Amino acid sequence: MEQDFVGTKRWVRPATSYEIYMEEQKLPIHRGTVGFYDIRELTLGSWKRMGAQGAFIELNGCGGLQGMYVIEVPGAGAITAEKHMYEEIFYVLEGRGTTEIWTGDDANKRQTFEWQAGSLFSPPLNTWHRIVNATSSPALLLGVTNAPPIFHLYRSQDALFNNPYQFKDRYDGSADFFKAHTELGKDPRHGRARNYGNIIPDADRVELPLDGQRGVGHRTFFWNLSGNSFQGFIAQYAPGRYSRCHAHEAGPVLLCLGGKGYTITWPGDAGTTPWADGKGELVQRQDYKPGGIVSAAPGDAGWFHGHFGASKEPLRVLAFLGGYPRRVKGVPGVDWWGLNLDIKQGGHTIEYRDEDPHIRKMFQEQLAKEGADFNMPEEAYR
Repeated sequence: MEQDFVGTKRWVRPATSYEIYMEEQKLPIHRGTVGFYDIRELTLGSWKRMGAQGAFIELNGCGGLQGMYVIEVPGAGAITAEKHMYEEIFYVLEGRGTTEIWTGDDANKRQTFEWQAGSLFSPPLNTWHRIVNATSSPALLLGVTNAPPIFHLYRSQDALFNNPYQFKDRYDGSADFFKAHTELGKDPRHGRARNYGNIIPDADRVELPLDGQRGVGHRTFFWNLSGNSFQGFIAQYAPGRYSRCHAHEAGPVLLCLGGKGYTITWPGDAGTTPWADGKGELVQRQDYKPGGIVSAAPGDAGWFHGHFGASKEPLRVLAFLGGYPRRVKGVPGVDWWGLNLDIKQGGHTIEYRDEDPHIRKMFQEQLAKEGADFNMPEEAYR
């Protein structure tokens, strides 16, 4: 039959502005997967622009939303100072050092703070920043950004890296700007704990308050550093416990900080009980240890997923949720139904009592392999 339409219905996707930038850096790009068992084991390459070793990470489900890379700061050295018009969060995987912050062209008025393994911090938007290694051994950091949509919006690296505008409402150079907050506040939207500081000195060990929304005994607080729209949380599950499976938009990434575990994820159209419904082959699983990373919804919005602490130690994770862009639902003033609400009540969470029986069985088998105990209370399944 002769074609009765104009153009083509299939084509090769061109590279985005951010993907072109990644290729220009001539670094390894680790992509096409839901996660990695330990990003500290990834192959790095020479990053001429930054004067360091590095590699990009592009997990499934994160394309166009979050940019990620690991960067190795040479022993007793520093990376090239830069500023840019996208938000950037650093987590220190290994090492100890300082970061210098300044605005404008006056580097003599720089502010300096210290970091160590486990530190979480963010240079304020479009401020000059220089990361310095204080030891003779290399330091390894994970950088997470909202660069992909910003590159796509402006399509000009000159505008992104050489913009003179100073966001004085985000950074005023005050002496206590990078002083850690020891007290938590409450998010005015839902009343859950939030850290309003601009640095978390030790995300691996900072005390987390009891929350319980995501799982039995679940602890967490949210963060958004340096006035960013980009936000996230730190969460912890007791040994032998796991989260309720839930669904949300694509993009969020989890980094394992402590313990060992795994995440399972599957498309929403496979239903809430994929194994029981003969669709178990659609479920993906990513195991991890400290330094491991996973994309929670690697296919698209609405993928169900759950996180499992399969070791004798608590499972602690650092979540990078992103910020701009996000689709805004509803109109101002309407009641908001959080994703942790039972799916039967209009939320996006599968209660333990309604989950696929294979989930519990798989978890118990993994715990047995690790010599750890199953610690879920029976009443959670009622």
